Amino acid sequence: MIETLKTLCGLSGVSSWEDPVRDYIRQRVEPHADRVEMDALGNLIVFKRGAKAAGNKLMLCAHMDEVGLMVKSVTEEGYLKFGCVGGIDRRILLGKQVEVGERKIPGIIGLKAIHLTTAEERKKVPKLTDLYIDIGAKDKEEALAQVEPGDVCTFVSDAVEFGEGLLKAKAIDDRVGCAVMVKLLEEELPMDCTFVFTAMEEVGTRGAFGAAFSVTPEIALVLEGTTAADVPALEPDRQVCWPGKGPVLSWMDGGTIYDRGLFELLRELAEKDGIPWQMKHYLSGGTDGGAVQRTKAGVRVTGISAAVRYLHAPNSVCSISDAEQMLALARKLIQAVAQA
Repeated sequence: MIETLKTLCGLSGVSSWEDPVRDYIRQRVEPHADRVEMDALGNLIVFKRGAKAAGNKLMLCAHMDEVGLMVKSVTEEGYLKFGCVGGIDRRILLGKQVEVGERKIPGIIGLKAIHLTTAEERKKVPKLTDLYIDIGAKDKEEALAQVEPGDVCTFVSDAVEFGEGLLKAKAIDDRVGCAVMVKLLEEELPMDCTFVFTAMEEVGTRGAFGAAFSVTPEIALVLEGTTAADVPALEPDRQVCWPGKGPVLSWMDGGTIYDRGLFELLRELAEKDGIPWQMKHYLSGGTDGGAVQRTKAGVRVTGISAAVRYLHAPNSVCSISDAEQMLALARKLIQAVAQA
C-alpha cells in the first residue's frame, strides 16, 4: 500500500493534466479489470466483476488531480507569470521548486529580495501578481523556446517516511484514495464494482458529475484526503481531525450531507473489526460526493478519508496506518453491500 501511494504522489497530475497518473493507474489495474475506459473529461472508469453480479449498484470514487500552477505569460526578461489551479494559499509559494510543462523544465518561484522591500510591504502577504517563476532564461525568447502560456506547473517534492509512521509528499490529496482503489482492484471482490478515478476535482468536481451520470450508481463511496489542521495555531475545536487516529468518516462537509444509513454502517463495521475511526470536528471543504449525490435521481453517498496536514501545499503529511485502515474499511463496506 505505502509503495503504491509513494509512486502515485511522485507523479504529475495537475487538474486537466492527469495523464501520467491515469496512465500509471491504467497499467496497474488493466490486468485485473473486466472493462477500462476513459471518458471525455479524462475520468478513468474501471469495472470489475465480483462473486455477485450487482450491475451499477456500487461505485468507488477518488480523484487523480492535484493543485498546481499554470503559466499565463512571459515577461521580456524571461520570467513566467502564473495563476493557481485549484485552491492554493499563496503564502506557501515563495522559494518552492516546480516543474513546468510536459518537458518538466525546472523552475523556482521568486519574489524581490527582502532587502529591497519596505517595512509596510513586509507586513503583507505578496500578491500573486508579484510572484514569478524563474527557469533560468536570459530573455523572453529563450523562455518561450522551453515553455509557453497554458503549461501547467507541478510542485517538486519527494515522498519520505518520517517520525512515528508518517509520510511526507505532495498530492496525498487524493492519491491516497487512488492507492486504496488500486489495491482493491488487485483483489478478488465479493460483488461487481465500478471504480472511478476522477479528473478535475480540485477545480469544481467536474469529472465526478459526468462519471456518475454515465455509471448511474445506487451507492457511492468517496475515498479522499481531508484537512487535518491539528496544529498549534488552531484552537482544539477547529482542529478538524488527527493523523494517526484512524480513517475519517464523513457525515457532512461544505458540499454534501452524507447518507445517514451508510455512515452508521461504516461506523458499525469499523467498531466490529477494531478499526479506529474519527469524525471531523470542524466542517470545511468538499469532495466529489457533492457532484455524485446530485446526479440524475440522486445517489446515496458515503465517504472515508485520511487526515492530511498541510493540504494543497508542496509538502503534505499523513499517517501510513490511516491509509492502510482506509483500505481495510473500504473492503469491509464492499462485503457488507454485497450481502445486503
